[in-house]
Amino acid sequence: MKKIVALLIAAGVSMSAFAASETYVSDPSHTFSRFSYNHFGYSVQESRFDKTNAKVVLDRAAHTGSVEATIDTTSVSTGSSIFNGHIQGEDFLDTKKFPTATYKSTKFNFEGDKLVSVDGNLTLKGVTKPVTLTVTGFQCMPHPIVKKDACGASATATIKRTEFNAGKYAPYVGDDVTLTFAIEAIKE
Repeated sequence: MKKIVALLIAAGVSMSAFAASETYVSDPSHTFSRFSYNHFGYSVQESRFDKTNAKVVLDRAAHTGSVEATIDTTSVSTGSSIFNGHIQGEDFLDTKKFPTATYKSTKFNFEGDKLVSVDGNLTLKGVTKPVTLTVTGFQCMPHPIVKKDACGASATATIKRTEFNAGKYAPYVGDDVTLTFAIEAIKE
């Protein structure tokens, strides 16, 4: 019996060696973080960060993976240089003290072969909170231009800005902020 158990364990270990993790690095021309919020009930404002980079490790066969993303909060783009400065101020992003935000995954969640969500931790303005990203699009295939394997994804989540010490004017300016991420990454 011990030999059978040992063989099963050895087979499990050797089979796990066939599952291969692949590493992908984000394409800066096609990777962006966006945010939107209700502005005094008048409109939903949409802005983005021009500089987001990420590294993704993915094992599609094992349905596992990880992502680490860094957002340059000084690259906020609202469409107005005056408003960019306002958003970068102490009441909101405080980019002098906190020039980056990060997202580090803790788990990829699959339904069959489809990636449906990513659990992880968002650090913004020095505060870390768990955030689950709902994956709204995901695809891996050979990139037709760079001739390497590539993966892309779109994901969204909603956070409360007051939980990240960025709650000035809440609730008049909406506390709920919708985050949207678009990433395209090329295999290393």
